[in-house]
Amino acid sequence: MVDHLGEVVDGDEIMMIIASYLRDKDELQGGVVGTLMTNFGLELACKRLNIPFVRANVGDRYVMEQLSDRGWLVGGESSGHVICKHLTSTGDGTIAALQVLVAMAETGQALAQLKKVMQKLPQKMINIKLAKKVDFSNNEQIHAAVKHSEALLADKGRVLLRPSGTEPLVRVMVEGENFDQVVSICEELAKNVETVLESLVC
Repeated sequence: MVDHLGEVVDGDEIMMIIASYLRDKDELQGGVVGTLMTNFGLELACKRLNIPFVRANVGDRYVMEQLSDRGWLVGGESSGHVICKHLTSTGDGTIAALQVLVAMAETGQALAQLKKVMQKLPQKMINIKLAKKVDFSNNEQIHAAVKHSEALLADKGRVLLRPSGTEPLVRVMVEGENFDQVVSICEELAKNVETVLESLVC
């Protein structure tokens, strides 16, 4: 969706608008299911409003599994695949957009105002290409590098290392309050991770 100022409102913001609207009407039934890629700002907004929040793997099927297991109603991805389980059983942008329009009509607030329920945090992602896939899940050097990066963020951001499911690629993502710090931490972490991964490939 796009607000009257020409700014894009992504799936994370749409989820938060719908969740906060349902919460105000006592119709939320539980919390919100995001994914590993959901902006940390949504998690912070949920915490501020006492709305439970969990992350699922990327993909509608994994979000739907969490919603079904927990009996929750709202979940989705930043891309706009938003599930309103009380209305449909899969990610549906049209239905999600209609729910936002209902919230706008009933509250009398513009989309630009409603999206202020959450503040998106700066995010930086670097893709590390490898000659072949490697398993680094138990690598102590990488774990130490991630913990160091998390310590620098001091609970005001998050770090994610996510291997691609389709190609020899590792995504390094950092989110935090300060953009310059986020970029610096992400670049340093990516450099360290790449060095370790290249040694594992050889």
